[in-house]
Amino acid sequence: MSEASILDNKILLSTSSNNLPLVSVIIPAYNAAAFIERTLHSVINQTYANIEVMVVDDGSDDKTSEIVQSIVQKDDRVSLLHQQNSGVAAARNLAIKYAKGEFIAPIDADDIWYPQNLEKQVQCFQASDSSVGLVYAWSIVIDENDNPVGDFHVAEYEGEVYIALLYSNFLGNASSSLIRRSCLEIVGGYDCELKANGCQGCEDWDLYLRIAERYQVRVVPEFLIGYRQTTASMSHDYNSMISSQQFLLTSVQQRHPEIPHDLYRWSYSLFHIYMSRKCSISGKNFQSLYYLYKALQFDFSMTILRHDLYIKVINTFINVCKKIIIHIFPHFSKYFISHQNIQPQQIKINDPEILIKIKKLLPSTIYKNVRIYWLSKRIFINKN
Repeated sequence: MSEASILDNKILLSTSSNNLPLVSVIIPAYNAAAFIERTLHSVINQTYANIEVMVVDDGSDDKTSEIVQSIVQKDDRVSLLHQQNSGVAAARNLAIKYAKGEFIAPIDADDIWYPQNLEKQVQCFQASDSSVGLVYAWSIVIDENDNPVGDFHVAEYEGEVYIALLYSNFLGNASSSLIRRSCLEIVGGYDCELKANGCQGCEDWDLYLRIAERYQVRVVPEFLIGYRQTTASMSHDYNSMISSQQFLLTSVQQRHPEIPHDLYRWSYSLFHIYMSRKCSISGKNFQSLYYLYKALQFDFSMTILRHDLYIKVINTFINVCKKIIIHIFPHFSKYFISHQNIQPQQIKINDPEILIKIKKLLPSTIYKNVRIYWLSKRIFINKN
């Protein structure tokens, strides 16, 4: 869509905003000065105008509050809340407490939305009945300059998605969903116990699962979210994230003993592949291989079918060899640095379409979909 068309849409929505449901955008922010301005601009420049935006400063010690306050003074739809550092779940819950919207739209303080994200997700809700509790859209991974890097999160699961969602968090991140406010009054908000138990990292997945237990889910099959991944953002406490997933799946097992244990093994395996990928991007090569080994232990047949397994092993081996060579022959470091500085050609937002078609034909994708279909037909989830 052209900039002129987007502007026309925004003007049209502004003039009729009283007839549109209010969307409450919630943004937890901890030391987010590097990206919060871009995130807020992507929110307030949505073609959907009937929004309120609540940023929760989670005890930042940088200029996050100053940046947000400067935007508050220019746009009365934006407000700033403060709390002592209590974690992302508590920050989101605080915003939800004061939210007035019919829909809740979470976005992390370093991600961005493309202009029509809210408009299209609200339209999807309006075309659905009250059984739908959550709508999600596709995400494309971006770098520190907002450029797509070639990775993306794509899924087409709709309706009763609990089994598929337990297998993996196919929504991909915390910024891709629009949630019906009334659902949160039934299932509760984000779980602060994860932080209390030293298990942060799966707060959004946990909430999605509780919603999917009781409600249907719909998808807008378009790239409407920019999910930022940088080397700095990849430097997480990996053990805490693993513990978070184990804590989450253990609680699900207690609620749903009817679900076969195999599904949990498959979920553990897929999560370890995800962790291996994060470690690889962060340059933690040996830890990356360790998580791949654990993935094979949990689910050998699926892991061995994944093409990215072989890519990761080869890349890790090359990186280890580089380090050994530089250690023995330090003068070679200039050669490797010069090659690292060569930037890949930037992809465009529509480029992943061919990759999506290829992904659907991969043996691992076909095998995963067969598993999910088989389990979904076999298991009845009690929604009471």
